[in-house]
Amino acid sequence: MGFLDRLGRVVRANLNDMVSKAEDPEKVLEQAVADMGESLVQLRQSVARAIAAQKKTEQQYNKNKIEAGNWQKRAELAISKNDEALAREALVRKKTFADTAAVLEQQLAQQNQQVKVLKTNLMALESKIQEAKTKKDMLKARANAAKANVELQSTMNNIDSSSAMGAFEKMEDKIMELEARSEAVNVIGSSDLEQQFAQLEASSTVDDELAMLKAASQPAAPALEGSSVEEIQDQSSASSEPTEEDFAAVDAELEELRAQMKNM
Repeated sequence: MGFLDRLGRVVRANLNDMVSKAEDPEKVLEQAVADMGESLVQLRQSVARAIAAQKKTEQQYNKNKIEAGNWQKRAELAISKNDEALAREALVRKKTFADTAAVLEQQLAQQNQQVKVLKTNLMALESKIQEAKTKKDMLKARANAAKANVELQSTMNNIDSSSAMGAFEKMEDKIMELEARSEAVNVIGSSDLEQQFAQLEASSTVDDELAMLKAASQPAAPALEGSSVEEIQDQSSASSEPTEEDFAAVDAELEELRAQMKNM
């Protein structure tokens, strides 16, 4: 028997869990407010019926009270005419209406109390419904926020952060490689330019040394006998003037320099 009880509890717990999971908070709140609205309609109908019964009882009470007063006057009239039998009959009728009016008065007092309680309950229910509507809107907003948060967390959990970061790292490596290539090209370009200028400077140095060697290897011109120092100086200064061959050598060197500048 204990095993069956435990099994029953487990089954009921699973069913309750399924029902709880199947419940939509918004639908539950809407249904609760709708049920309260139906109760409000029924209570209003009850109040309306109670007020109608109260009015009817009040009318009957007033009618019986008036009739009792009328028969009282008739009895007084019969006494004034010395007709005791008629006066007695009038008093009997008066008593009947007066008794009925007394019963109706008690009933009317009870109905007044009932109507008062119903009106109080009606106002309380209307206030609760208004409060429930406000709370429903607040809870719906909280439920929507919770759903949005769940969806957001689910989306974030489904995103493979490792693969995304790996893609960023891969792109960063490629960018760094491109930057390195660009820097290498700039360095190579600068090295080529410096190398070209170095070659030009070396070529000029070699040409200068070659010219100096050529000048040193030429024999010195013999001094003319009988010439004075001034004449020798005049001859040396005349021989130092550039010749057409010197101009041709300079032009050739300039052409070579221009060609090298074009090739840079």
